[in-house]
Amino acid sequence: MEDERTLDPKLPLLQNTDIQDRIVLIRFDHNVVKNGRIQDPFRIDQTIGTIYNVVERGGRPIMMTHVGRPRDKKTGRIDVSDDTSVKPIVEYLERKLHTRLFIPEFRPDGDHGIPGIDTSINMAIKRLRSREIGGIYLPNTRWFTGEESSGIERKELAVQMAGLADVFVNDAFGSWQPHASTFDVANHLPGCAGYLLQHEIANLNKVLIPARPFVAVVAGSKFTTKIEPLYSIYDKVDHLILGGVIYNTYLCAKYGINVKGVEEEDVAAAKKLIELDRGRGKIVELPLFYESDTMEGKVEGKYRVRNIKHLTEGDQLNYILDIASGSFDDENVERVLDCARTIFVNAVMGYTPHFTEGSQALDNRIDRNADAVKLYGGGDTLQEFKNLCPGLYLSVQDDSSYYFFTGGGTVLKAIELGSPYLLEPVKALIVK
Repeated sequence: MEDERTLDPKLPLLQNTDIQDRIVLIRFDHNVVKNGRIQDPFRIDQTIGTIYNVVERGGRPIMMTHVGRPRDKKTGRIDVSDDTSVKPIVEYLERKLHTRLFIPEFRPDGDHGIPGIDTSINMAIKRLRSREIGGIYLPNTRWFTGEESSGIERKELAVQMAGLADVFVNDAFGSWQPHASTFDVANHLPGCAGYLLQHEIANLNKVLIPARPFVAVVAGSKFTTKIEPLYSIYDKVDHLILGGVIYNTYLCAKYGINVKGVEEEDVAAAKKLIELDRGRGKIVELPLFYESDTMEGKVEGKYRVRNIKHLTEGDQLNYILDIASGSFDDENVERVLDCARTIFVNAVMGYTPHFTEGSQALDNRIDRNADAVKLYGGGDTLQEFKNLCPGLYLSVQDDSSYYFFTGGGTVLKAIELGSPYLLEPVKALIVK
């Protein structure tokens, strides 16, 4: 297996783990449900190989994932509701795998979530062993009191989860935060990496040790939340293209303008990046952008294309909501993208769903570079690609020059750390 040859030999792998007649606890990142419906099954589909391998080799799977953010960070209240249930995921897997799965029911403790895994699950495990059911899928891990806590509830939950199984498999690339179900449980069970996690780590090496020139395209809704990974990316790239509010913030800091929705705190942080780029010229400016008087949509007469060449210090601009497609016809932008040998994209360029021209133009422009390795990270980035360029998306499914990560945030975190093996859930699997 090609991926296996590029992985750290200290990382235990599913294919090398004895799972015959064993209960296998698998942590996925099937966080694809919003308001009770699956938005895009891509993350689920990417884990089918791991599920098949476990069953084909005689293992009996207990699966789990988090869904959404049911826990209020301010109050600690956990909302156990259909909006964040794993039920749509289970129904999808049952159709896809032609099997029957079981979701255990545990009673929540008021607004504190589910206190733990009780013995009512034992009968389901007995049915799993006897193959009366194809698998068990635990409720949303974030419904459990201990999943994101730091107290005794977390320790107890990890022990309870580990007590269900003989082997732990982490296949949740997108879940890099060290929670009870991604990190602590690995301290109580023999653990290994599933096929998706292996594949993602192998492709991360193409970002961390890229063929050059290396171009990264990064966007986001707030500059300060991306500072550390942005600095790490800046150090590694030959050229950096910014989008979204991050680019708006950059324009404010570079040209001394004011843009609605951009905070002073972010502008101050962006000035440090501009100072870092002084004399190095890694940041590639997209010259044309859309200014809109309203965020309520693309309202006729209330938006216009502006050029950074015409900006003067002190200008007061309304909302900048997209990059105009003409930016990608700019001579400098074309040169940078055409010469690249690795392109990493973690970006939605416009304010969706009304302003989508920038993302569509970016994806089509990148595709013209047939020689580059093109790596896309993040659910939003992938969703925009599929929505705006459906024909292109379908045509590149078997194109080895493209790769779509299941977790953009994890890629950025790995870049910040300098290695996928420093991600806490991955570190927990490493054989000491």
